[in-house]
Amino acid sequence: MDNFILLIICFLLGSALRMGKVVDESGPVALNAIIIYFSLPALAILYAHSIPVNMALLIPASMAWIVFAIGYLFFRCAGRFLGYSEKTIACLSICCGLGNTSFIGLPMIEALFGPEFMGIGMLCDTAGTFMVLAIPGIVIAAKASGQAVSGANLVKKVLTFPPLIAIVLGFLMQPVPYPEWFELVLERMGSTLAPLALLSVGMSLKFRDLKGNGRDIMLGLGYKMFIAPVLMALLYFGVLGQMDMVSRVTVFEAAMGPMITGGTVAVSYDLRPRLATSVVGVGIALSFVTLPVWYFVITAL
Repeated sequence: MDNFILLIICFLLGSALRMGKVVDESGPVALNAIIIYFSLPALAILYAHSIPVNMALLIPASMAWIVFAIGYLFFRCAGRFLGYSEKTIACLSICCGLGNTSFIGLPMIEALFGPEFMGIGMLCDTAGTFMVLAIPGIVIAAKASGQAVSGANLVKKVLTFPPLIAIVLGFLMQPVPYPEWFELVLERMGSTLAPLALLSVGMSLKFRDLKGNGRDIMLGLGYKMFIAPVLMALLYFGVLGQMDMVSRVTVFEAAMGPMITGGTVAVSYDLRPRLATSVVGVGIALSFVTLPVWYFVITAL
């Protein structure tokens, strides 16, 4: 409970700093850079070192791909019925077809499940969410905006992503025991993730663009925060019969609100920018209510 309270305090503090104009638009950018190049790699090297390498790893790695694929079909079908433009379909697919599996997901896993399960969240994020955004996500965004996509740039973006490099190093170093001092250093570095991530999220939220986007926001959040985790629970718990903690944490990650970086990509490609920022903002705020509920449901099954 204390970790969860810390997340709320950091989130509110970030919002207060933004509303009080203590920080400008560069504030979240700087914090995000620290998280991506410092906090996340430390956690990846630490927790990937102790994750057993087996077929069970496919569950967290595949979740984002499945959620995104179904989400894209869902928003395309809904778009035909509701008369959506290609930009609206792409915006909802990128923002609400992908979850906030790192900035919100990892702190929430640490707060509710415990730090020992953060490695599962790292796999959901690096092998799943990030890869989906970097490959099909960028392709869809570029196509909807009328821009060309360079295969070389996609490959470079994937191969140079610091947390991905770190998680590969963690797996490769499994035969070598970590010294106690090294684990302690990694833990201290990784412990900065939760407060920095929630400060960044609080600084980034903007609710002024909600007007006129209510229907689209409800559709996007309805899929991402209810339909997606229900489908993943039915798949992993029901069809595959996997009730272990790997599957439970993966389903929890499937319940995350829309991806912040996905919203950033949608804005950069001019895919309904106001809708992108508002659906991400509302989704993050709702996550503080819905995720504890999902935690109790998942652990009770």
